[in-house]
Amino acid sequence: MKRKVVLTCAVTGDGPIHPRYPDYPVTPEQIAKSSLEAAAAGASVVHIHGRNPATGEGDRSPQVFREIVERIRAENPDVVINLTTGMGATFVPDPADEAVAHPTTDVATAEDRVRHVAEMRPEICTLDTTTMNLEGGIAGAPDCVFMNTPGKLRDMAELIRKAGAKPEIEAFNPGDILLARRLIENGHIDAPALFQICLGVKWSAPADAQSLLYMKGLLPEGAIWSAFGISRWQMEIVALSTILGGHCRVGLEDNIYLERGVFATNAQLVERAARIIRDLGCEVATPDEAREILGLGARA
Repeated sequence: MKRKVVLTCAVTGDGPIHPRYPDYPVTPEQIAKSSLEAAAAGASVVHIHGRNPATGEGDRSPQVFREIVERIRAENPDVVINLTTGMGATFVPDPADEAVAHPTTDVATAEDRVRHVAEMRPEICTLDTTTMNLEGGIAGAPDCVFMNTPGKLRDMAELIRKAGAKPEIEAFNPGDILLARRLIENGHIDAPALFQICLGVKWSAPADAQSLLYMKGLLPEGAIWSAFGISRWQMEIVALSTILGGHCRVGLEDNIYLERGVFATNAQLVERAARIIRDLGCEVATPDEAREILGLGARA
């Protein structure tokens, strides 16, 4: 029997949009439509951020997520939904005095960051166990820190458990896995834990075989894991993760190109990843197979 690989599509992040990309999904209707297209192309899971429909900027308000989820569920009750909790973790130091927060800082409480999860009760939501540097420069934006302290993560993990969701631990560096292991050991996250190894983000672990092998080796015994690479490394990491026994993620959040100069859609990225998975002797899991693999229980 061929091994089943869970294929996640990260439909839209909350970062700046490429000014020349046509029809990037921004409104709840567009994000839901792109999610449905990804699911139709074979995605087992859709990973979702919210955006302000007027400005296109990231928006974690429950009403935005509610409309996206309801639109998806109205047409496809099968695909597994994974909501982000990464928004509300951006500390922007004032360039003139880095002890002071710049007005663009967005650091929210654990409750605020998980509120949409508590209301929507998705099967999965992310939990970023990382703190890392991010460079500014876009539209004059200053440098910033994506900040997730151990205490905040403990509180978020407990709120996620209360909401009935399974946390997908997003690890960008080896130490992120060690912090997650401590959260598991202390009972804040249930085992077997689900990890997403995130590679290629600037100033974090590079998207190469050495990094993936090393970080995979740090995972707790019995962990379920997936990996992705951003930009031009996206499909390389699909292949590597499949070969190494993991699961995969693609999507416009991580990469907007099919090839140099050719913009992609989420469905096209899913189709290409699915082909790679099949060519390597595996099969893409259906949503219900993904639920079994990820330990989510039967669909309600």
